[in-house]
Order: sequence, then structure tokens, then C-alpha cells
Amino acid sequence: MNINGLPNLPTWAGGLLDLPWWGYVVVALVLTHITIAAVTIYLHRHSAHRALDLHPVVSHFFRFWLWLTTGMVTKEWTAIHRKHHAKCETEEDPHSPQVLGLNKVLLEGSELYRKESANQETLDKFGHGTPDDWLEKHVYSKSDMMGVGLMLVINTVLFGPIGLTIWAVQMLWIPIFAAGVINGVGHYIGYRNFQVNDASTNIVPWGILIGGEELHNNHHAYASSARLSSKWYEFDIGWLYIRLMEMTGLAKVKKLAPPVRMEKPATACDDRTLQAIITHRWDVLARFSKSVRTTCAEEIRRIAENSAAYAPDFRRWLNKDARFVSDQERARVAKLAEQSKVLKTVVTMREELVQLWQKSSATKEQLVKQLEDWCRRAEQSGIAALQEFSRTLRSYAV
Repeated sequence: MNINGLPNLPTWAGGLLDLPWWGYVVVALVLTHITIAAVTIYLHRHSAHRALDLHPVVSHFFRFWLWLTTGMVTKEWTAIHRKHHAKCETEEDPHSPQVLGLNKVLLEGSELYRKESANQETLDKFGHGTPDDWLEKHVYSKSDMMGVGLMLVINTVLFGPIGLTIWAVQMLWIPIFAAGVINGVGHYIGYRNFQVNDASTNIVPWGILIGGEELHNNHHAYASSARLSSKWYEFDIGWLYIRLMEMTGLAKVKKLAPPVRMEKPATACDDRTLQAIITHRWDVLARFSKSVRTTCAEEIRRIAENSAAYAPDFRRWLNKDARFVSDQERARVAKLAEQSKVLKTVVTMREELVQLWQKSSATKEQLVKQLEDWCRRAEQSGIAALQEFSRTLRSYAV
């Protein structure tokens, strides 16, 4: 009894679990991290890209968990993401910051998702191979909001009023970090290991907070790879979970990015060299840009004092697909190239290098001949950076 004659309430009156303040923080982080793992492993790598198979128990747990914590439907998410890859950075891309603007995708990412999920054409064209069982038809798809409502009840019963806050954090986590940060920042700001033909970036080299999705440029280079890390210093926690599940028989990896293999430079290019270069074309472009960067900067400084203002334009041209270099920047690059034989040669050689994997009508023999000719002209250019890169190009191996 208390001093007012009323019975003492149990310590868990606010909820079944009584935790210190930091305990609630840990609970919120753990619950949201499970959701992130479900998105990156189940929805992204398993469902959208078929990079791995999951044991039915694991697959259904993730499906059930996403129903509880996000209300997202597997077919809708899968279809929207596949369309993003197929139409990347175009008007048809569901969430490109290059088209819609960074603020739009950051702040309204979930609205863009809901809008595209209502597009039946997208679901029909890109949603194949997703679950179509009784539960999906009558529970997960039909009553997608029932799950998040059930999660609210569970949190309130377990944690009392603070459970409402935990639930709110759960509901905001995916719209902010996945729909906003990955789809927005991951196509706008960051570093690039591979010069892919879109604007994707790696946000940070440590993929922990968003399950490895931070390594977004790596993913766009090798979309069907179950591992998102590429460099030795990059960490993909989603891949760690996949490996642990694989060791216990709960997952089976089907696809990984092919490792870049370098050998002693060949005296002449052959079809194997061509195959290796086409396979690793995004790595080839990245190495080309890195090889000539210093030479170009020195040449820009040499030809005119005010040309230093054009250096950022030239760097953008080296590091990005032509679609994301403005007409004004492209004109400045062309103006610089007209004033320097070195810069003009670099511009021409880069464009011809890209054509090696864009000429679909050319035969293998023709492409090998063009590759050998490219290397010969690079080595005879008198530009040390191109000469060295030619040797690098001849070193790619299957």
C-alpha cells in the first residue's frame, strides 16, 4: 500500500518490460536494424536481383517482419527497384535525384515509392518471380497496414508509452534511410570506385547503418552481386549476415562480382583480353580517369592562367557519364582540348575506349583489332599516362 492507501502498482505497469533509458535505445536500434537487414538481404539481394537463395523459413520471416514494420509488399518493392535499374537517371526512373532533385528524393522518398507502387504497368513488367501464395494475396498485400498496426500494439504492450516512440522510429527508419538517403544521396554525393553510366555513389566505405547499401556505386557496377563491398577497406555488414546464414545452410550465394585479375602485360591483345576489359569496363574507366588526372591538371595549368577555373569541369568529364556533364561544362572541356594536343588526345582516347563495349554491331575480331590499335596509338602518343595505362589495359585477364 502507498501513503494514499492505494495498492502499489507493479514496476511494469507502463509495459511488460521495464528497461533503463539506454535499454529502450538499444531495443529501437536492434528492431530497426532487423528491418534494414530484411530490406537489403531479402528484398534487394534475394528478390530484386536473385543474387542468393534463402531458406523458406528465413525468407518468410523477413516477409513477415517487413509486413509488421513497414507494410511494404515484396512485389511492389522488387518491381520499383528493378525499374530503377532499367531506367536509371531518366524521366522514367521512380526516384532519381538527377531528374527530380536531391531535396525531392530526400524529403519525399516514401511518397515517390507509394506513387510508383500504384502503377500497375510497373508491377506487371518488373514484379515477376515474387511471392504469390495465399498469405501474400490475403494478408501481406491485401492488409499491408494491418501489420504496422499490430506492431504498434505489440510495442505498447511491451514497453508502455515509450513503445509509441520506438514504433515511430521503426516507421521512419526506412523512409528516411532507404527511400531518402540511399535513393537520394546515393545518386548525388560520395565517392565512386566504378565509372558506371549513372550517377550512383558510395556514401561511405563502411556499410553498417543501412546494412551495406551505403556502397551504392559498387552495387550499380555489379547489380547481381550478393556482396556490395569491393575494396579491401570497405565493409558490408549485410554480406557478413549472408555468409553466416550460408555457413548454417540458411542461404546460398548464386552470384558475386567477378574479381579484377591482372597479369603480366600481353604483347598483343586477343579475345580474352577483350572479354576481360568488357567485363570490367567500369573498373577500366575508373583506372583511366585516375591515370590521366594529374597529367590533365598540369596541362590545364600550363596553357593559361584562367584555365584553372575549367579544371573542375574536366574532372567531372573524366569521372562521370556524359549525361551528367552539362552542355556548358562540355563546351569548356572542348575549348580546353582545342588549346592542348595532350588534352585533345585524352578526350579522343577516352571516347574511343568507351566505344569498345558500345559497338554491338562489331564482330569480336573487329573489336580486338580496335583494342590493339587503341593500345598502339596510346603507346605512340608521347603521353606517359596513356602509355602506362595501355600497359594496364593489356594486363586485364579473365
